[in-house]
Amino acid sequence: MVFADDATPIPEGKPQVEEWFKTHVAPLAARKATLDPALVAAEAAPRIITVNPKGQAQFHSLTDALNSVPEGNKKRVIIRMAPGEYVEKVTIDQEKPFITLVGDPNNMPIISYDGTAAEYGTVDSASLIILSDYFMAVNIVVRNSAPMPDGKRKGAQAVSMRISGNNAAFYSCKFYGFQDTVCDDKGNHFFKDCYVEGTYDYIFGSGTSMYLGTHLHAVGDGVRVITAHAGKSEQEKSGYAFVHCKVTGTGGGIFLGRAWMSHPEVVYAYTEMTSVVNPTGWQENKEASQDHTVFYGEYKCKGPGSHQANRVHFTEDIDPPEAHRFLTLGYIQGSKWLLPPPVL
Repeated sequence: MVFADDATPIPEGKPQVEEWFKTHVAPLAARKATLDPALVAAEAAPRIITVNPKGQAQFHSLTDALNSVPEGNKKRVIIRMAPGEYVEKVTIDQEKPFITLVGDPNNMPIISYDGTAAEYGTVDSASLIILSDYFMAVNIVVRNSAPMPDGKRKGAQAVSMRISGNNAAFYSCKFYGFQDTVCDDKGNHFFKDCYVEGTYDYIFGSGTSMYLGTHLHAVGDGVRVITAHAGKSEQEKSGYAFVHCKVTGTGGGIFLGRAWMSHPEVVYAYTEMTSVVNPTGWQENKEASQDHTVFYGEYKCKGPGSHQANRVHFTEDIDPPEAHRFLTLGYIQGSKWLLPPPVL
């Protein structure tokens, strides 16, 4: 019998990653004894509903499809999204767990809206807001279509997706925005083979998340920062682990992260960094005291942007035992909840 294993690290060799995933994130049938009982019960008889903005489906909007899910939902609901653009601001309420959005990998549906911080507040400007637990998205594009901030318009930051629920997984999804693209707000999250595009703080929040095989792309010019993790104390135990990822962008001078709050934790492992990464790696802290409270690490990364000779002095020198924590499903307690994408 195969079980998810919180202790076996992701292999250094990229060709071995898929086999590691298949072994340690096996389907439900092989892991009922280790998963959360509520999740096992929810997966017993999934309900599949369809949505298509052009018709020929049960619902014409994603919002209407979600409204059909009862509060207190206890069964997996798989919403099959037809190709097309869904111009709507979508919120999945806390009382509606076990929702899965699935699109066509060859013609991915797009959730798009132009909300901004000026109108909604930063975190509530998101085109897709997930407040519920046990969410999953597969082959979905989420975009905030508001224009790039120009430094003059107040409240121009615009979130693509906000994930505030616990135990969420994203497979082969794409997130487009500029400032504050993904609000990785709180809870345990897993991103695999995704794409995130933005300018400044384009992954931010207090989530505890693993990004595996994810492409991080910076657009625009001037100062760009990938992460603004919002750890507030040493006891919080949250952070972002980027494993076998790729960092690209336009121009140069991209920072891997900055200290939005006092105790950010961000680690890049086995990640390819192109020359767009600033040689110092991480943005200087605004307060000197943060030099002793931030945790920024790089482990066996490659590419011209990975050279550590000129990194800021507060970058962690991670050894293999310490790196292990960021390379295992234990970082997100994955053996209790993480499942592979559904086979439909």
